[in-house]
Amino acid sequence: MTTGDADIKIRILLASKKLFAEQGFEKTTVRQICEEAGANVALVSYHFGGKENMFGALFEYFFPNEDIAGIDPALSPVEGIKLLIAEVTKFRYSDRQLINIIQQEIIMNTDRIQKIRKHVMPMWMLLRQWLKEGEEQKLFQFRSLDTTLLSIVGTLLFHRHTEYWTFLVEEKNPPMAEVIEDLTAFIFGGIHYKEE
Repeated sequence: MTTGDADIKIRILLASKKLFAEQGFEKTTVRQICEEAGANVALVSYHFGGKENMFGALFEYFFPNEDIAGIDPALSPVEGIKLLIAEVTKFRYSDRQLINIIQQEIIMNTDRIQKIRKHVMPMWMLLRQWLKEGEEQKLFQFRSLDTTLLSIVGTLLFHRHTEYWTFLVEEKNPPMAEVIEDLTAFIFGGIHYKEE
């Protein structure tokens, strides 16, 4: 692939990410994506083979797959969960568009969640492992591993300041470090962490 090909491919992906986040996958047309990217419509077929494959390519290019693969599963449950809270929050702050896409697809329960699942499940499996290990080591206490896991995933994935909530919240743009600290305290309180 030439530099020009790579450039146009990234422009198409950036345009699709922006429009999918704003309008949703179904409401976004290939023509709109190409107009946003300044590209010929035929290039979508050439580079991706269609809009569905372009959706999958977003997660190949923009999701932190290498970072997740680099997480040591042998971390202690406490350190592992703290790392996961920080990394998911940093990602939410750094790529709000991809987070919007993930949230939309999960809420709508589309077939495309299979493409997302391939990328995000390794991270959530680590969370499950650390929760189970922490409970076995008597560091955490909870009734249901499943309920606890899904509550933490929901807290991390869906926590955000949006226009919908503006009349309820006082802090309009809290610093990321404070959000990480608050989420960590909230989650560890919820799992009844008993310090060693």
